[in-house]
Amino acid sequence: MSPDNAMDGIDGRVPSSAREITTGQANRVWSVDGPTPYILKHYGDPSRAANEVAALRLLTRYRAPAPQLLATSSGSSTPPWTAQTALHARPVPVDRFLTELAEPLAAIHCIPGTHFGRLAGARQHHSWTDYLHDRLHTYAAAAPDLRSTARLLHQEVEASDNAIQPVLLHHDLQPSHLLREPAGSRLLIDWELAIFGDQRSDLARLAVRLDLDDPTHVLALTSQQEPTTESRLRLYWQIHLLADATLSTDPAVRERAARRLLRWR
Repeated sequence: MSPDNAMDGIDGRVPSSAREITTGQANRVWSVDGPTPYILKHYGDPSRAANEVAALRLLTRYRAPAPQLLATSSGSSTPPWTAQTALHARPVPVDRFLTELAEPLAAIHCIPGTHFGRLAGARQHHSWTDYLHDRLHTYAAAAPDLRSTARLLHQEVEASDNAIQPVLLHHDLQPSHLLREPAGSRLLIDWELAIFGDQRSDLARLAVRLDLDDPTHVLALTSQQEPTTESRLRLYWQIHLLADATLSTDPAVRERAARRLLRWR
């Protein structure tokens, strides 16, 4: 059965026996038992739904460590939804997270792309520089008081060597998104923010999610150490801090990111 079609009665509606397992800011997620157990996800943002669908299809094609897409809504469904394989797995403990992330992340970062930015549901860019400038314009527009910081980051991006080959990035790495199955295999969930880009951006976003004062602690996750690796990681880290400082819906996150960003500027 094609993953684009409903199967075993999966139609996006929430069965009465479903168990809600999380309520995010934009999404709701249920665990559904039955002949085909699955995870049902309703999205508040159609573009994020489209992006996760595209990412899951790509991950399946490359046999990557991620859930499989069982079914998805048509373009007219409200809210948009996906059904993904149910996983008999638990989040990796925080104290083991960086160690156990290395192998699945390396497999993800081997998946090539043909453009930069979101896989679907958003503008695609011809170069990594164009993508970064576009993001910085968005952040500056959202927080005029941080425009001077955005302007400095624009200059650093322009001065950097951006001859990057795009690869798949999860781009929302955090401990709750890495699961370990009983057999020991690990996989990553929650792909709605996936992009094609520079793998060091994935590490920089992880450093922000882990609330690190020094992003270089995550460099142990990459074997591609180059003379510019650390400087590029710090640049991306500041861009992700700016994203939190301007777009986060949590005032505490915005304040903490702005404070850390201005300290580094």
